[in-house]
Amino acid sequence: MAKKKNIQTNTAKPPSNNPPVPQKPQQAAPEFDNNYFRKPLIQVLMVSGITALTWLFYQVCLNNLFTNWDDPGYIRDNALIKDISPEGLKHIFSTSIMGNYHPLTILSYAIEYSFVRLQPWLYHLDSLLFHIVVTVLVYCFVNLLTKRPVAAAVTALLFGLHPMHVESVAWMAGRKDVVYGMFYMAACIAYVYYVRAAGGAKKWGWYAGVIILFVCSLLSKPVAVVLPLTLFLIDYFEQRKFDLWLVIDKLLLFAISVGFGIRSIIDQKAFGSLGTQNVSHNFIERTSLGGYALITYLWKSVLPVGLCNFYPYPEKAAGGTLSFLYILYPVAVAVIIFLVWKFAGKNKIVVFGALFFLVNILLLLQFLPVGGAILADRYTYIPYLGLFFMAGWLVSATFEPGVKKEIRYAASFAALGYALFLGYLSNERCKVWYDTTTLWKDEIEKEPVRAPNAYNNLGFNYFNKFNDAVDPNERKIYYDSAYQLLTKAIELQPGFVNPYISLGELLRSVGKFPEAKIKYYTAIGLQNAFENANAYLGLAIIYAISKNFDSSYYCFREALKLKPYFPEAHSNFGNFYDMTGRQDSALKEYEISIAQNPDMCAPHLNRARTLQRLHRCAEAMKDFEIALELSPTMGEIYYSRSYCYTQEGKKAQALQDVEKALSLGFTHIDKNYYQMLKR
Repeated sequence: MAKKKNIQTNTAKPPSNNPPVPQKPQQAAPEFDNNYFRKPLIQVLMVSGITALTWLFYQVCLNNLFTNWDDPGYIRDNALIKDISPEGLKHIFSTSIMGNYHPLTILSYAIEYSFVRLQPWLYHLDSLLFHIVVTVLVYCFVNLLTKRPVAAAVTALLFGLHPMHVESVAWMAGRKDVVYGMFYMAACIAYVYYVRAAGGAKKWGWYAGVIILFVCSLLSKPVAVVLPLTLFLIDYFEQRKFDLWLVIDKLLLFAISVGFGIRSIIDQKAFGSLGTQNVSHNFIERTSLGGYALITYLWKSVLPVGLCNFYPYPEKAAGGTLSFLYILYPVAVAVIIFLVWKFAGKNKIVVFGALFFLVNILLLLQFLPVGGAILADRYTYIPYLGLFFMAGWLVSATFEPGVKKEIRYAASFAALGYALFLGYLSNERCKVWYDTTTLWKDEIEKEPVRAPNAYNNLGFNYFNKFNDAVDPNERKIYYDSAYQLLTKAIELQPGFVNPYISLGELLRSVGKFPEAKIKYYTAIGLQNAFENANAYLGLAIIYAISKNFDSSYYCFREALKLKPYFPEAHSNFGNFYDMTGRQDSALKEYEISIAQNPDMCAPHLNRARTLQRLHRCAEAMKDFEIALELSPTMGEIYYSRSYCYTQEGKKAQALQDVEKALSLGFTHIDKNYYQMLKR
C-alpha cells in the first residue's frame, strides 16, 4: 500500500513593501570600575558632591560669633588687621602675634576687616571656603598620585567631614590651619608634577612653584616645616631612585624649614608659650605622653567622640609621677609599628599613608611642650590625610576587576554612611563653637577638674556680661557666676595667674578695692610678665581713683613697659592725665590707644569728654559719633554728648540725649542739670 505524502501548508506571510526597521543594539550597563570614574564629567560630579556635603554639614558655623579664646588677640583687638596701607602691610609681615608668625593668615583677617570690620559672618564664611578648597586639593592630590578617583573621593570626603577638623574651621583663630593647609596641599601637587616632568624649563617651573607654595604655607603657619619630609614620601610612592640628587633637591627646602623653625621657637619663648602650666616632665614622661597623644589621635580618627577645645595634661600622682598606665602607650606605639612593618612593610599604600600621618603629627606630640594642652583637634588637620588615604585606597580596591559587585556596593555604602555619620558629628561640634559661653560650658562639662582655664574664661565672660547689663537682677546673677567660676579656677590651680587678675577686675568694678589689690599683687607675685601688665593696670586705676597719683603713675608705667601694645592701658593713662590736669598728655594717650585699637569705644568716649571740657565741641562730636557706632546702646555716651549740645546752645538736643541715656539704663546723671534742661 502506497504511503501518503504529508501535505505542508505554507504559512509564511506575503512579502511586505515596507523596509525592515533596524533594531537598536542593547547598551550594556556601565561597569563601575576605576576606569569608569576617570571620566572628567564623573570626577566633576564627585567633587561637586563632596563640596556640597562639606558645605551642608559645616554651614551652621556661619551663625557663630567671636569667642574670648585668642579671637580678641588675633582679630578684635589686633591693630595689625586694621591697617592695610603699605606701612600696615610692612607691620603685618614683620610682627609676631601671640607667639606666632603667620602674616598671610593675619593678612586674610585684614582683608575681611576692611570689608565688614568686626562682623563675624565673613570671617566664618572664608574659613569654611578655605576648608572646602583644601578638601578639593586633597582630592586632586590623591587622584594625581594614584590615578584612582574612588580613592581620592573617599579620602577627600573623610577629610572634609571629619569632626576633628571642626576646630580649624569654626574657630576664627584657627584660620591658620586652613590657610597653611591650602598652600601645603598645593605644594604637594606641584611636587608630583615636578617629579613627573621630563626636564627643562617646565620641570624647573614646577620646582619654583613648590618653593613659593612652601614659603606661603610657612607664612600661614610654621608647622609646615615638615613639608620636605612629606616630599620624600612622594618620592617613595613615585618609586624614585634614592640617590644624591633626591637629597639635593630638598636642601633649599630644609634650609627654609630650619630658618622658620628657629624663628618659631624664639617667638613662642618670647610669648611664654614654651612649657606647660606649672608642670614639668622628664624625658621618660615626655616620651610616654607623646605615645599617649599618638594613640589618642589614632582612635579619634575612627571614633571622634568626647572632643574638647582644650585637652589638659594628665595629673601626676601624689609622688609627683605619672600613672604607670602612661608607660604602656609608647609600648603600644612600638607594637603598632612592628605589626605594620611585619605584615604591611612591603605595601606601598600602607607605608605611605602611615608615614604621612606620622611625619606630619610628630612635631605636634608635645615632645617640645607648647602651651598647656597635651593634644588638640586642630593638630590633625593635615596629618589625618595619611590615614584617610589608606581608607580611600581600600575602598577603591573593591572596584578592581574580579571583585564581586556585592562587596563593591557594601564598601561604597559603608564609606558613604560613615562619612555622613562624621558629617553629623561635625555639625553638632560646630554648634559648640557658637560663642564663648557654649564653648567653655562644653569644656567644663567634659573636664570639670582639669581645665582651670575654662573656668577662668567663662568667668571673665560673665564679668563682661555683668559690665554690660543694666538690670540689677541680671547684674547680680552675672557677678555671682563670675565670682564662683574664677574662684573655682584658682582652687583647681593656685599658680594660674589669669583668674587672679580676672577676679581683681571683678572686685574693682564693684568698688571692693582692698580685695582687688590683694588679687592683683598675688598675680604679680606669680611672675608672669605678660599677664602682670593687666595686674599693674588694675592697680593703677585703683590708685588713681583713690587719689594716690604717684603710685598710679608708677603702675601705669610698669604696665606699659611690660606690654607696650596695650590700648586699654593707654586709654586709662589718658584718664589719669586728664584727672591731674594734663589734658595735652591725655589727648596723646587717647590717640595712641585709638591707633592700637580703633574699634575700642573707651578712648573715643574719653577723648570726646576731654575735648568737650576744653570747649572743642566740633572735634568732640566726631568722637561721640564713632563711640556710638561702636557701642550704640551705651547710655553714658549720649549723656556725655548732651554737654556738647548744651555748650552749643542746643538745649532740645541735649535733653533728648539725656532721656535717651536714661532709657538705656544709665542712671548716673546730674539731677539739677536734667531739671535745667527740662525747664
